[in-house]
Amino acid sequence: MSGERLLIVEDEHAVARSLDYGLVKEGYITSIAETGQRALQLAHLNDPQIILLDIRLPDISGFDVCRQLRSEGKRMPILMLTARDEEMDKVLGLELGADDYVVKPYQMHELIARIRALLRRAYGELAQASQGERLHFGDVIIDLETFQITRQSQNIFLTPIEFRLLRYLASHPNRPLSRGALIESVWGYEEIIGDERTVDVHMRHLREKLEADPTNPRYLVTVRGVGYKLEP
Repeated sequence: MSGERLLIVEDEHAVARSLDYGLVKEGYITSIAETGQRALQLAHLNDPQIILLDIRLPDISGFDVCRQLRSEGKRMPILMLTARDEEMDKVLGLELGADDYVVKPYQMHELIARIRALLRRAYGELAQASQGERLHFGDVIIDLETFQITRQSQNIFLTPIEFRLLRYLASHPNRPLSRGALIESVWGYEEIIGDERTVDVHMRHLREKLEADPTNPRYLVTVRGVGYKLEP
């Protein structure tokens, strides 16, 4: 894939320029924001197809940028960049609507692999749903044409990665799926460069949005020693 609009949000000038150089070589059309406020401005002006978002920014944090974009209904993939391998940073970013994260220092080839996978899932497979096709379980309806989720006739907002995860589970009912298989099928890259905890956070988020009792899920259940499955 090439020609996609990509927004780099990074306050360290040298790092931003290095990322820009490497991504332009891969064919991406890039723009750079060195503050959170500038990132929000460029997200509206340029309508990027994916955002690389550093957590530590000089004004507002990457968390705040992610939260605001999702609250406005922006659905482009967001890949968070963090300098610290800390669980709370990862979990908070995912909770606020980030699709994935990469811990610095990272290898450029790994970053590009994740970018390609997120773009492929967001704008490739997701755009190929059959007209009028729906999946459902309990009181939840998944409209594959409009990408809308309703529960008891109320619209439920899901991030792009949550939607794809739910769609995959609902498309394979009663089938136990390992975290590794979900990473490969939903995120689009191999388990070896994925983090299984990412799956756990998104599953918890789905339960909170879709289950009557998230601590004792009826539909999105854990398969001990394997992973998860959807029981319609």
